[in-house]
Amino acid sequence: MKFKLLALSLLACAASAAPRLIFIKEFPGSAPPYVLIRLDTDGKGEYLESEDDDQPIKFKLQPAEAAAMFQLAEKLEHFKHPLESGLKVANMGKKTLRWDNGGETSEQAFNYSTDLDVQALQDWFEKISESANRYIDLQRRARFDRLGVNHSLLLLETAWDKKRLVGLDQFLPLLDRVANNDSYLNMARERAAKLAEMFRADLQKPADAQPAGAKANQ
Repeated sequence: MKFKLLALSLLACAASAAPRLIFIKEFPGSAPPYVLIRLDTDGKGEYLESEDDDQPIKFKLQPAEAAAMFQLAEKLEHFKHPLESGLKVANMGKKTLRWDNGGETSEQAFNYSTDLDVQALQDWFEKISESANRYIDLQRRARFDRLGVNHSLLLLETAWDKKRLVGLDQFLPLLDRVANNDSYLNMARERAAKLAEMFRADLQKPADAQPAGAKANQ
């Protein structure tokens, strides 16, 4: 009886689980060769560079960003139909989009898609990946290469200018640490303080403010 109740409880939990988007990119020879990103409807997510990565990068998207991604997944009918273009194009890595909603799972793998909604959703995940890589680089240099921190911050600033950053919350502790530690170069401290100020200003925008990517896909 206890086992039956436990089984029913587990099934109920699975059925009530919040929807999740999963993106996998496998591209041997690239850096990194494997990426896995999980995203929940509340904007919380994880970035991994291997299936058994025990130190994933955790991030939190703005509500409008997460909503834009889940709206695209809905337009794509949660990946129940093929996404591959079938065109003869160069190998750009195997991408997999997966929808997980408790007991309901559907996924499609593709190299290249001509569907604009697929391209838009892939671009969101690519921005998450680029943001995670900028975080990893800054974290590593802040710990082991203090003279190289300013270069890492320049790359971060460039990504910001190109609107390639998401999950800004994750950067703030690192930026504050650099800005408030006189063991770093003054130019690095000043740049870290400036970026932290810009990121905080962006995070304080109204929750219903739409990011550029969301507007472009309407």
